[in-house]
Amino acid sequence: MEIVTSEFFQRALIGGLLIGVTAPLMGLFLVLRRLSMIGDTLSHVSIAGVALGFLIGVYPIAVGLIFAIAASFAIEKLRKAYKSYAELSIAIIMSGGVALASLLFTMGKGFNNNVNSYLFGSIYTLNSTDLYVIGGVTVVVLIAIWSQVKELFLITFDEDAAAVSGLPVKFYNVMISVLTALVISVSIKIVGALLVSALLTIPAACSLIIARSFRQSVITVVIIGELAVVAGLLIAGIWNLAPGGTIVLLLIAVLLLLLVFRRGVRAGS
Repeated sequence: MEIVTSEFFQRALIGGLLIGVTAPLMGLFLVLRRLSMIGDTLSHVSIAGVALGFLIGVYPIAVGLIFAIAASFAIEKLRKAYKSYAELSIAIIMSGGVALASLLFTMGKGFNNNVNSYLFGSIYTLNSTDLYVIGGVTVVVLIAIWSQVKELFLITFDEDAAAVSGLPVKFYNVMISVLTALVISVSIKIVGALLVSALLTIPAACSLIIARSFRQSVITVVIIGELAVVAGLLIAGIWNLAPGGTIVLLLIAVLLLLLVFRRGVRAGS
C-alpha cells in the first residue's frame, strides 16, 4: 500500500476524481440524446491533435483540445446538413480524425511511444500542468451545467419543445458538444482515447437501470464514476495493472451486476 502515499499516485487520484465527475455527467446528456458515439469520435480527433502537438513541440493536450472543439463544431454543422441522417456527421468526423492521426504518426515516428500513452491512458504520468488543465475544465463544465440545468434538461428530452419555448437550441447543442470536447481532451491521458467513451457512457447506462428521475441520474452517474476511478486506481496500483483498463472493466462489471439484479427483481415479482 506504499503506492497510495507516493506523489505520482496522489496526482493520478486527483486527476481521476475530477474526470470521474465531468465525464459521466457529460456522458449522461450524450446517452439521453442518443449521441453516445460522439465520445469515440472526439477522442480520435483529439489523438490527431496530440500527435500534432508532439510534432511541433507544443503542449499535446492543448492541441488535442483545440482539435476536439473544432470537431464538435463540425459535427453540429454536419448534423444540420444531414438532419435525417445525423449519425453520418459522427462517422465522417471520426474517419477524418483517424486518417489525420495515422498521417501524423508516419510523419513523427520518434514520438509514437508518447502518443501511445494517450491511446491507452497514462494516468500515473500526470504532472502539475495536466492537473491545472483538468481542474480548469472541471470548473467550466460544472458551472455551465449548474447554471443551465433546466435548459439542458429540456433540450435533452424534447428539443422541439425547447425551440418552441424560445430557447436558443443551436447554442445549447454547440455548448454540449464543446463541453464534451473539453472533457474528452483532458480524459485521454487518464483512461486513453480508446477507452474514454466507456467512462462517458457506462455510468450513464448504469444510471438508466436504477435511477427514477433525471436528478437521480445525475447523482448516480457521478457516484458510479468516482467509485470506479478510485477502486480502479487502487486495484491497478496494488497489482500493477493498467489503470485505464482496470477502471473500464470495473464499470462493465458494475453494469452487468445491475442488469442481473434487475432481472432477478423482475423474476421475483
